[in-house]
Amino acid sequence: MKYLDIFPLLKKYGIKPKKSLGQNFLIEPAGLNKVIDAAELSKADEVLEIGAGLGSLTYLLAQKVSQVTAVEIDKSMLAPLNEALAKFDNVQVVEGDILDLQPDELMRKRDYVVVANIPYYISSAIIRHLMEAETRPRRVILTVQKEVAERVLARDGKMSLLSLSVQVFGRVSLTSIIPAGSFLPAPDVDSAVLKVELYPEPLVPLGQLKAFFKLAHAGFGQKRKTLRNSLSAGLALPSQAAGQLLLSAGVDPQRRAETLSIEEWKRLTVAWQAPA
Repeated sequence: MKYLDIFPLLKKYGIKPKKSLGQNFLIEPAGLNKVIDAAELSKADEVLEIGAGLGSLTYLLAQKVSQVTAVEIDKSMLAPLNEALAKFDNVQVVEGDILDLQPDELMRKRDYVVVANIPYYISSAIIRHLMEAETRPRRVILTVQKEVAERVLARDGKMSLLSLSVQVFGRVSLTSIIPAGSFLPAPDVDSAVLKVELYPEPLVPLGQLKAFFKLAHAGFGQKRKTLRNSLSAGLALPSQAAGQLLLSAGVDPQRRAETLSIEEWKRLTVAWQAPA
């Protein structure tokens, strides 16, 4: 495959990566290949790329698949991005925030692959946005900070709101580590490539997802406290009512949010939604 040289673009357009947007451009070929390999692409695939930046990854994706829809939120990137990709007729560049865009309008068919190099704090929101769309991907590849990847993978009593938010939608695995020096500018820590194989349906029924996440946000909102206290504060419930809710779902009110499994959060959601 041919790789994109972004340095002439940086010079021509006077581009400086923006910290506010978490911009660290992946430019080293070995690192780019790790992302491509994790995506397991075929020529027939369609890819939704989130956070295209200057197009280093887009340039490779266009050589591998039938269609790439590249979303970029930073207006200053659009001119160099379009210049970098001018030789390809199978790339569509879309300006905007993916959370404000509808996948149903971006992608022509289901079963597409998402590739994203994005700030970790919106990773779970993006996966939820994609999963709740009518036109859903089959796989999501995320490049995130290594310690964030470890949080996403956490199980066995060490769950976080982030891990819960991702694992409810798919089976997660870490495919490789990308050294910090592979990025421009180099971040302070190494990154990891996460592969999320999305389930045909989330582990929580779609009609219960809103309640499920409201409970989870409340539970993890004060994670050092017992669930009785954190749910009482987060849901504006009397402490006794929060305790009864937990007991009705078979959960000890003295436990903490990080110790609950997805199945226990599901039971708690059902109990909370049950008629009084």
